[in-house]
Amino acid sequence: DDNRDAATSLATLLQITGHETFIAHDGPTALEEIERLRPDAVLLDIGLPRVNGYEVCRRVREKSWGNDIALIALTGWGQDEDLRKSSAAGFDGHLVKPVDYATLISTLDTLVAARKGAMRT
Repeated sequence: DDNRDAATSLATLLQITGHETFIAHDGPTALEEIERLRPDAVLLDIGLPRVNGYEVCRRVREKSWGNDIALIALTGWGQDEDLRKSSAAGFDGHLVKPVDYATLISTLDTLVAARKGAMRT
């Protein structure tokens, strides 16, 4: 997320509930960190500077390891066209800010489990 305060706050909440986190504030940094860390999940803002979230998602999905990661758009963009674009880019889910924390955790857990299940088949 390019909003540093929002990114830090969300990372802190996720850490409190036992999740490891990393933060990137632009598309190129996000791509570098995703490739380096290969996380189970990525919460990705669409409106990132330099390379937007749609393109970050597409580039991750192009990698051989990219289908192992649950990619969730977490954005202020919630029109039907935004949802269509996020699905076409390869996102597993699309949440609109501000998101209820319980909804976020439920979505995160469900999509990570689905990706891990897909890896076994």
